[in-house]
Amino acid sequence: MPKLEFKIGKTFIIGEIAQAHDGSLGLAHAYIDAIAAVGADAVKFQTHIAEAESTPAETWRVKFSLQDETRYDYWKRMEFTEEQWIGLKKHCDEKDLLFLSSAFSFEAVDLLSKLGMQAWKIASGETTNSPLLDKIIETKKTILLSTGMSSIDEIDTLVGKIRLNNITFAVLQCTSAYPCPPEKIGLNLIPYFRDRYNCAVGISDHSGTIYPGLAAATLGVEIIEVHVTLSKEMFGPDVPASITTSELKQLVEGVRFNEKMNLYPVDKDVLFKDMGKMRDLFNKSIVAKTNLTAGTVMKEKHLALKKPGTGIPPARLPELLGRRLLVNLNKNDFLSEEVLEGAD
Repeated sequence: MPKLEFKIGKTFIIGEIAQAHDGSLGLAHAYIDAIAAVGADAVKFQTHIAEAESTPAETWRVKFSLQDETRYDYWKRMEFTEEQWIGLKKHCDEKDLLFLSSAFSFEAVDLLSKLGMQAWKIASGETTNSPLLDKIIETKKTILLSTGMSSIDEIDTLVGKIRLNNITFAVLQCTSAYPCPPEKIGLNLIPYFRDRYNCAVGISDHSGTIYPGLAAATLGVEIIEVHVTLSKEMFGPDVPASITTSELKQLVEGVRFNEKMNLYPVDKDVLFKDMGKMRDLFNKSIVAKTNLTAGTVMKEKHLALKKPGTGIPPARLPELLGRRLLVNLNKNDFLSEEVLEGAD
């Protein structure tokens, strides 16, 4: 089972299933297989217990469901039993994926604690839920703090509380828009959070594209979280803010490519030496433009610049003008010092 460790130069990639399973246990397991297949590090669910966190008066963020009369009914349909959650966690372990799930109630914290989760992802809407956060902090497990609905003062307060309890944590830039437009992604906040809190940082992205994740990787983030769907034509409120599993594969490959680039800084002069054979292929040399006879005094009309670059380089062309040819040359023969009279 993978460990969530914050390492310089290594980005931990989380594929968030959230409610994409639409209450289907089989589909939830299918998502685990799909996310594991593309090389992500973790799968994240959301553990909703309707009776513990909602009332029939809760309004829809987006009225997407034709089968659920109320938002409460929807949460009820999304519930899994403790045994089913144990099965999902076991499946993640078997696939070498870290299992994560956000808790939205005391009961959800208790249930997930039984599963032995390594870390807690605090959803944007729960950052001001002090009693819930206190219960999570009591577990002493790593905290991934999403900031989508928080002010800086609120983040300061929560980070201070986490620090007082000596808990490892990361602050994730997040904008709670579904999908999030590019002008609200807030990549500038990633280095700001790192400097302000001297901690691991990341992005919880809702753009529905791989671009913010790739850009965040170049900033050296420790965490990238993206919502995932099997298809953009799937049913559910998060589909517009999700990337497909095929796109997740691209994101993973891009992030790993970026990591490898940064792992090997290049010395330009060493690279120059390594390019010797390539330079010969791409560079040009001075050659005879036409058939030339011995005694010809070199003029520009007699010479051409052609590949490969294994002869006299083009930069020396002015040096050859006015010198007399000692032998006959055929068209495209290379000029050399041996076939030319010495320079004046």
